[in-house]
Amino acid sequence: MKKIIFLDRDGVINVDTGYAYKIEDFQFEKNVAEGLGKLQKKGFEFIIVTNQSGIGRGYYSEDDYQKFNDHVVAQLKKNGIQILKSYYSPFHPEGIGKYKKASRCRKPEPGMLEHAEKDFHIDNSRSWIIGDKWADVKCGKNFGIKSILVKTGKGGKSDEKHKTDVAYIAEDLLDTAKFITHQSTS
Repeated sequence: MKKIIFLDRDGVINVDTGYAYKIEDFQFEKNVAEGLGKLQKKGFEFIIVTNQSGIGRGYYSEDDYQKFNDHVVAQLKKNGIQILKSYYSPFHPEGIGKYKKASRCRKPEPGMLEHAEKDFHIDNSRSWIIGDKWADVKCGKNFGIKSILVKTGKGGKSDEKHKTDVAYIAEDLLDTAKFITHQSTS
């Protein structure tokens, strides 16, 4: 069974520039490769789960999202980090066209994690979700896994209506990795 770290993307892996989709705007958040590398050495594998309401609002296309996400995954790979798969939700209740809807795949709902569970043999008791928004960590709670809020990106300041208990509030992914590896050895 796989030990999975579910990662929000914007604000956790890459700097959240506000509806990030332009490759020229890409830059890593601090300590990403070092933190993920430490977790990867401990046997964790990574899945990206990201709300992309910018698609639903018409700010960019699914193709734009895919090109940017492929770039993020390629930059991680250059740093020795492997991503199993990326899941995204383009839906938003205030979206346009086919994207205007509430969806079980939009965090804090656990739909993306449920899809991953069907695709991979996941050990939920040893898996985590890491996000910079309360909706990210509440998604983990709704799915029954442990959650960590990181202070990078939004740092929990944008969506307090979803505030919930977390295992830890971390400075960045390196701090997260230290916490998780300490938990798994104690």
